[in-house]
Amino acid sequence: MSVDFRKLKSFVKVVDAGSVSRAAGLLRTAQPALSQQIAALESHFKHKLLLRSNHGIVPTEAGLILYRHAQLLLKQIEQAQIDIDQSTKALAGRVSIGLATYSASSTLSLPILKEMSTLHPQIIVHINDSFGHVLSELIMTGKMDMAMIYGSGPIKGVKLQPLFREELYLVSRAETVADKPANEPLPLSALADVKLLLPSQGHFLRRLIDQSLARARVTPNVASEIESVSALGAAVTEGLGSTILPASVAAASASSFAGVEVRRLVRPAIEATVSLCVSDHLPLSEPALATRSVLLTVVERLMRSHPQGIRAV
Repeated sequence: MSVDFRKLKSFVKVVDAGSVSRAAGLLRTAQPALSQQIAALESHFKHKLLLRSNHGIVPTEAGLILYRHAQLLLKQIEQAQIDIDQSTKALAGRVSIGLATYSASSTLSLPILKEMSTLHPQIIVHINDSFGHVLSELIMTGKMDMAMIYGSGPIKGVKLQPLFREELYLVSRAETVADKPANEPLPLSALADVKLLLPSQGHFLRRLIDQSLARARVTPNVASEIESVSALGAAVTEGLGSTILPASVAAASASSFAGVEVRRLVRPAIEATVSLCVSDHLPLSEPALATRSVLLTVVERLMRSHPQGIRAV
């Protein structure tokens, strides 16, 4: 006699029901057939597994041991069936990703969308790079699945996984800083008289820029505070001022707008850490786990290309 999952399931049901007749009804099988299955198990294991008492049927010590193992085996076979069924189905659902505005993460949105379209076409990816939200708060409250944000320090309610560090560059009209060739790094002290177009003071980048300028003993000459990528690019193109952007965004601006050049800033250089942010108490769904895997793959691919101004943490 071989021990099969049907006999183990019957044995577990008898123990749970405390009665062969009740278990037979639940399993929709004849009581004699169920008793034969229990007898076959006792014959195989060479131990009495069940005892009749005033309270019904109870397991013996050997029966309790088999009961625990049977439950585990039945759960494993159930999970195996679920995994097999899921393997033939495409992942589907909705996943939201926040991207820190003015960071390399915004330039990664298209590669992420392309990869998701290829690997998981039934997952709807919602991209959010709005200035109007604190992304870590959306993650903490479960309103967003994950985000790429600035910073690597502890934030209550979320976990941060540092991905890379990105250097900030000056983006300006070619004639704005004419005393140095465009390929030469520019010390922050040279920005003392340069009109700057920057995010508002609540933005992480603005705080980072202000701190770096303070270390260089430069009081920023802020002409406007702009929280629109398109408006910022247009204002720089029109010569209304210069801005300071992460390397990847600065490079994209230089290629998109005529007459705009990008200069590396030094003494001190300004760097920001970009981290993947997820909740520390809410589990990711299967579609979100698949999306996170794609996001990390895209970042890894970016790092292998050794882009200017971006380095590993």
